[in-house]
Amino acid sequence: MAQAFDDSARAALVAGARRVAEAGLVVGSAGNLSLRSGERVLITRGGSELDALAHEDCVEVGLNESAIPEDHRSGRQPSSELALHLAIYGATDAAAIVHTHSHYATVLSTVVQELPAIHYTINHFGGPVRVARYETFGTQELAASVIEALRDRSGALMANHGAVLTGRDVQDAAAKAILLEWLASVYYHARLFGAPSILTAGELDAVRERAQRLRGTLKVTAR
Repeated sequence: MAQAFDDSARAALVAGARRVAEAGLVVGSAGNLSLRSGERVLITRGGSELDALAHEDCVEVGLNESAIPEDHRSGRQPSSELALHLAIYGATDAAAIVHTHSHYATVLSTVVQELPAIHYTINHFGGPVRVARYETFGTQELAASVIEALRDRSGALMANHGAVLTGRDVQDAAAKAILLEWLASVYYHARLFGAPSILTAGELDAVRERAQRLRGTLKVTAR
């Protein structure tokens, strides 16, 4: 079976994995990343440590099945969260996925139903970030729970588990993972001092409108 991913795609996955690890969003072999090209998916190897990921630790599978190409049959199996990644690709237009066990996101996933609009940059996820109900890792039940939480969103917390982000490419999804952890830490620390002020839907809309106007101005200036 011809591979859909060249060395540049594997390099992008490795770079994204190392960025996530260097940001402290995973511990040990926890966490996984993937990217999609048509009907093929490239995902990190099960049990791999993201800070030491190599090109050969990127496993290619089919979007609608989990058959592993011959060159990956030497003990390199895809992440145990393959079902989660495949389900998200099947239900969304995501081109890349990052799943982490980051500290503050995981802490909040045990005590809240959603990460509210503590800061306007939550718009990068489409609004307040929902918490997917707890299900056993690697199962279709977990995949269904996360897909529900990702409705109209590009990020979700996973109850008693971690976080999952989607993006237009691996670097975009990794940047969202870093931002989500920062937002989770801001909310966590604000809660220590009392009841934090939360932005309203109208205030978030105003931020979106302001950003759109600025983008329009920059396009006109660049001509």
